[in-house]
Amino acid sequence: MWAAYGDVPLFAQVAIVPIGFIVLAFVRHILQQLVFVNKNEPPLVFSWIPFFGSTVEYGIDPYKFYFKYQKIHGNTFSFILIGRKHTVCLGTEGNNFVLNGSQNEISAADIYRGITVPVFGKDVCYDCSPAKFMEQKKLLKYSLTTEKLESYVPIFLNEIQGYITNAESFQGEKGVFDVVESIAVMTIFTAAASLQGKEVRDHFHGEMAGLYHDLDKSFIPINFYIPGLPLPVNRRRDQAQKKIASIYRSIIKARRELGEDSKANNDMIWNLMGSTYKDGNPVPDHEIANIMIGLLMAGQHNSYSVASWILFHIADRLDIQEALFQEQLVAFGSDLDTSSSHSIINRLPLHKMVVQETLRIHDPIHTMMRAIKAPLTIVSHHQPTLLDRVYRIPTSHILVAAPGITARSEEFFPDPTKWDPYRWETILDVLSSSEKDMTGQTPLSKGSASFFLPFGAGRHRCVGETFSYLQLSVMIAYLIRNFKFRPLPGAEFPKPDYSAMITRPILPARLRWERRVKI
Repeated sequence: MWAAYGDVPLFAQVAIVPIGFIVLAFVRHILQQLVFVNKNEPPLVFSWIPFFGSTVEYGIDPYKFYFKYQKIHGNTFSFILIGRKHTVCLGTEGNNFVLNGSQNEISAADIYRGITVPVFGKDVCYDCSPAKFMEQKKLLKYSLTTEKLESYVPIFLNEIQGYITNAESFQGEKGVFDVVESIAVMTIFTAAASLQGKEVRDHFHGEMAGLYHDLDKSFIPINFYIPGLPLPVNRRRDQAQKKIASIYRSIIKARRELGEDSKANNDMIWNLMGSTYKDGNPVPDHEIANIMIGLLMAGQHNSYSVASWILFHIADRLDIQEALFQEQLVAFGSDLDTSSSHSIINRLPLHKMVVQETLRIHDPIHTMMRAIKAPLTIVSHHQPTLLDRVYRIPTSHILVAAPGITARSEEFFPDPTKWDPYRWETILDVLSSSEKDMTGQTPLSKGSASFFLPFGAGRHRCVGETFSYLQLSVMIAYLIRNFKFRPLPGAEFPKPDYSAMITRPILPARLRWERRVKI
């Protein structure tokens, strides 16, 4: 036998060992799923390839993946993603279990710290204690009061008009434009001008827009799972973060030197400069800078994704596009009043329903994850046996919620894949000041057990929800007032790009536009 082995070429002898290990890894992986099953844990989605598991199938279309295995296993199941088991909890109960879990048992910071700290900076968001992070969120609410929101509408309109006037792709009477690229610029301009003041907005005429773009490009899956790699995109990100933080600090320093005399626009930066934490310590300048970076990045990501999808839907539905235009004529007459206040949303209900329906189908974040700090117990319906089962979820797993599943579920939304803004006429408004029951309406809970959670829930719910609705409604109002939109000849409706951290249309994403005749 050994003599025969000696006759094998050297390269084949060398290859036998690693091939043997690979075969053993595959055999072990399959046996663990078929023979050595831990029945106390949620059912595991079967996969053939060790380490990678279901990574490819999940990555191609997360929603399709979730719905497929929900039908097989029920609302609670696990799958292997990049070497770790991820336990998915679906349905309204699953949303509540994950998003409203005790911070002693689960942690968002342990999941997202690696990708957010290099972008936002130190000592803010997930790089501080949960209590401090909550304080920082409360400080931001200063710029999100009703009075402040009322002052933002003219700023939004002015910034959008300024961009359209100067953008090369909007010159003339008709043309083609890149939707994602244009909307991304409009959202960051409007957010910077309204929330952070003139100095910050003026810097976007120079290098700051490019620097934020370098930060944006680092939100890629590989940085989520393997942070800190010496990639060119990460080196540009690190340089951009330092430069942007330095710009903010110089603005803060200049304001402190000028004192109250320069406090013409009492924006969010001014508010943070005069704020203190509960322990009496003022908010340090580097934290103010990093909070501003995080605020602009987080808000801009979601808004430009949703606004891009809105434009593609209204270009595809000319009836709704015309209905939006007619709604404006009824509400404002021949001109969209640039002195309009926050009440613009209440005067344009279809505009708001368009935003809500787009958020329902195109939730910017398809998967929310939490680290497990202590073993968890969940009761869930087991689809194969049609019985409720008690599962134990160990700390080695990652906990997953996907609120977009309930938002796309037939149980809550008839014909759920159809984009139909009018369905919201029979759903109690999420932003309504009065949430009393109304005949013929479905109550929409703001709690973590809701079937519609585009802004998250629990302690990590987005504080900028009302701002986002206002920003998106005003943006769409201006564009519809001034342009008609159509798909490119022969173009299909764009598919979602699930390879990005934020679900946006696959690039290039372009539409035709035609300037409306002034009435």
